[in-house]
Amino acid sequence: MAPDPVTASVPAGRRAAVAGWAPPEVWRRAVVGLRTSGTGLLVMALVVGVGAAGFAVLFRWLIQTFTMLFTGHADYAASPGAANPHLPSLGRWFVLLTPVVAGLLYGPLVHFFASEARGHGVPEVMYAVARRGGRIAPQVAAVKALASALCIGGGGSVGREGPIVQIGSALGSTAGRWVKLPESRLRVLVACGAAAGISATFNAPLAGVFFAMELILADFTAQAFGMVVLASVASSAIARAVLGDTPFLSLPAFEVGHPAEYLLFAVLGVLAGGAGVLFTRVLYAIEDVCDAIWRGPEWLRPALGGLLLGAVLLLLPQMYGVGYPVLGKAVAGGYAIAFLLVLLVGKMVATSLTIGIGGSGGVFAPSLFIGAMLGAAFGEAAHLVVPSVAGPVGVYSLIGMGAVFAGAARAPITGVIILFELTGEYTIILPLMLAIVLATGISHRLSPDTIYTLKLRRRGVDLGLPSETVGGHPPRLVRDVMTPVPTPVVSTSTLVEVAAALAGTPCGVLPVVEPDGTPVGVVSARGVSDALADGRHDAAAAGLVTEIPATVGADEPLAGAAESLSRNGVDAAPVVDDGGVVVGWIDYRTLLLAESKGVTPALA
Repeated sequence: MAPDPVTASVPAGRRAAVAGWAPPEVWRRAVVGLRTSGTGLLVMALVVGVGAAGFAVLFRWLIQTFTMLFTGHADYAASPGAANPHLPSLGRWFVLLTPVVAGLLYGPLVHFFASEARGHGVPEVMYAVARRGGRIAPQVAAVKALASALCIGGGGSVGREGPIVQIGSALGSTAGRWVKLPESRLRVLVACGAAAGISATFNAPLAGVFFAMELILADFTAQAFGMVVLASVASSAIARAVLGDTPFLSLPAFEVGHPAEYLLFAVLGVLAGGAGVLFTRVLYAIEDVCDAIWRGPEWLRPALGGLLLGAVLLLLPQMYGVGYPVLGKAVAGGYAIAFLLVLLVGKMVATSLTIGIGGSGGVFAPSLFIGAMLGAAFGEAAHLVVPSVAGPVGVYSLIGMGAVFAGAARAPITGVIILFELTGEYTIILPLMLAIVLATGISHRLSPDTIYTLKLRRRGVDLGLPSETVGGHPPRLVRDVMTPVPTPVVSTSTLVEVAAALAGTPCGVLPVVEPDGTPVGVVSARGVSDALADGRHDAAAAGLVTEIPATVGADEPLAGAAESLSRNGVDAAPVVDDGGVVVGWIDYRTLLLAESKGVTPALA
C-alpha cells in the first residue's frame, strides 16, 4: 500500500516519537489540521507564545546569574564603581576583565554554532521573514540566549529585547518547520515568536503585537494580527505570573498645564529624530572601524575587544549591562544636564563598541536609554529657560525614549504603544504622539534606512524591493551557484603535495581532513608560501591548518556571501544548510562569474 503523503513527509524519527502515544491516523489528522486549518495555526501560535515566555524568563534569569557571577551585584549599573565582593583587592578595576572573560566564553559559542546570533538580531529576523520564508536555524534560540546573557552579564552595554525577539522567532520557525507549515504560515509564526518575546520582556503585550506587525511582518492582515495577538497575550500572562505585574517605570499624575508646552514637545521630537539617526551612524561607523582593525580569528575578537569595552566601563561604569537603574534615575531627575549628556554619548559609544567587537545583544533598550538621557537633559534645560511652562522632567525623559526609538527604528506605532504600556499613564499620549511623529519625519529626511534595515542594506539586501524579484531578476542565492566541496587535503600530506593540490584549485583554499575523514580546518596558498619563506620545507598539512574562518548559508544572497568573505578576509568558504551541515563550496571567482553571466546551478 502506498504511504500516506502527509505522514510520509514527517521524518522517521518524529513518526517513531509519536507512535507510542497516538495511532498513525490520529497523527496524520493532527498534522493536516496544524498545516491547513485556522484552528491549527491558533494552536501553534499559543504554543509559540508559551515557549517564548519560558525562554524570556530563562533569559532574564541567565542575565541576572551571569551578572552576579561577574560582578557580585544583581545589577552593577545600580551601584556603579563598586568593588566586586568576590575580588575586593581589585576594587573597581575588575571591570577591565569581565568583558574579556565573557568574550572568551560567548565568542567561540557564536562563531562555531550560530553565527546569526552575533549582533542585535532583529535584522536577521526581518531578513528571514522577507527573503527566506521564515526559516531560522533551530540552534539560534539556545545560542542567542546563552551568548547574549554572557555578553550582558559580562558588561556588554546592549539590550535584552533584541535577543528575545530572535529567540522567540527562532522558536516559532522551528515549531513551524517541525510540522512543515507552508511559508505564508511560517512567517506568521515567526512574528508570533517576536511579539511574544517583547511582550514577556517588557510586560507589554500590545507593544509586542505592534512591534511584530510593524517591523517583522510589515503586513496587517486580519489573520496574522489575530495570531500575533494570541501569542503575545499568552506570553504576557505567563511572564506576569512568574515575574510580576508592575509597570516598568512609574510616572506621577501628569497633565499639560500650558498650551505652549506642546512647542517644547515638538522641539524634543525633532532633536530625538536626529539623535536616533546619529545613534545608527555611530553604531555602524564603530563596527566598520572594528572590522578594519581586526585581523585575528573571529572567535577571539570579543575577548580582545573586551579590553576596550572594559576601559569604557572603568571610566563610565553606568554603561555596564542594560542600564535600567540608570535610566530610572534619569527619569526621576537624579542627574545634572552635563552628566546626562555624558551618559547619552557614553551609551552610543559603549553599545556600538559591544556590537563592533562581536557582542550579542539588542539596540532597542540602548535607544530607550539614549532617549531618556536626551529627554531628561531637555527637561532640565526647559526648567531653566521657561520654568513657568515646562512640566516634570520625567515626562520629557519618557517622551524622549519613545521618540529616539522611533527615530532609530522608524516604528511610530510601536513607540507610542510601548511607552504607554511601560508607564500605564494615558495622559502622556498626546505629547508622545506629537514628538514621535516629528522624530519619525526627521529620521526619514536624514536617512533612507533604519537602524535595522541599514545592516541588511550593507549586505546588499533591500527589503523595500519585492521578495520575488531584485532589480528585475530572481533573487540570487548561494545554493544556486555553489560548487561541490573540493577534494580535501589529508593532514599527513607533505608540503609538496599540498602545494600541488592548491595549484589545481582556482581559489587557493582547500579543506583539510584527518586520515579518517574528520574535518580539521582549511589550508591556503598563503600558508604554503609562508612556510616556504620560513624554511619549513618539511612541514605537513597539519602544520599549515587554520580554523575555518567563515561559513556561508546556502540561502544567503550572493551579495551577503561576498560581504561575509570580505569581512573574514578569506577567498573561499564552506556553504552550510540550516542545520550547519556542509553542502557546498563558494569562492570569489564563482561569485564574480555568477554576477557577469547569470546564475547557473552548479550543484544538484
